[in-house]
Amino acid sequence: MILLPAVDIRDGKAVRLRQGDFDQETVYADDPLEAARSFVDAGTRHLHVVDLDGARNGAPENLHHLERIASELEVEVQYGGGLRSLDAVRSALDAGAARVVIGTAALTDAHLLAEAIREFKERVRVAIDARDGRVSVSGWTQATGRLPAEVVRELESVGVQGFVYTNVDRDGMLEGADPDDVAHMARTTNGELVYSGGIGSLAHLSALRDLELPNLTGVICGKALYEGRFTVPEALEALA
Repeated sequence: MILLPAVDIRDGKAVRLRQGDFDQETVYADDPLEAARSFVDAGTRHLHVVDLDGARNGAPENLHHLERIASELEVEVQYGGGLRSLDAVRSALDAGAARVVIGTAALTDAHLLAEAIREFKERVRVAIDARDGRVSVSGWTQATGRLPAEVVRELESVGVQGFVYTNVDRDGMLEGADPDDVAHMARTTNGELVYSGGIGSLAHLSALRDLELPNLTGVICGKALYEGRFTVPEALEALA
């Protein structure tokens, strides 16, 4: 499994939210590039960059930060947040994203998703964000009432090859993943699955590795890395 340190951007800063709540924000770096650089210098070759402003407002607002990160650092960037038009998807890829993560639009705009998959194929991933066991959209502010596994099966049937699954209730809580939940999601799809939410220790990473799920290909970590609960090299070793 690969490690994807998270760089979540809001108001030009690298931040983390608690359980997806925009009113519970911690600023970890005044410049997202410097947050990204610290992770790359420590050894990661992958980043998960989220435009929180874009996620909330419906269109990317931090593509210039993506471009700075992708052009100045030797790193593969997975980018999401506000990608609700084909032009927005194209702009994110042109700015340097290796792949994009479509969230709200994947559930609300079937034509956009189909066109994005047709044009960009495996560079498109879909975000499945679950709160209280149901999928949420629009920057985690709107509940759909739908089960994550149901949505995954539906999207896989139209060509989605990979998913980023976030347990929003655990996000920022540092209490670990629910192994049964992760295993259920991974076994629901034949596509690749990246997990996010609640990683707080090396034991939490090792527990996901020990599930031995072939299509669980990566883990996103944010708060635990920013707060020094473990280092990038330690995390890479735990996932190896």
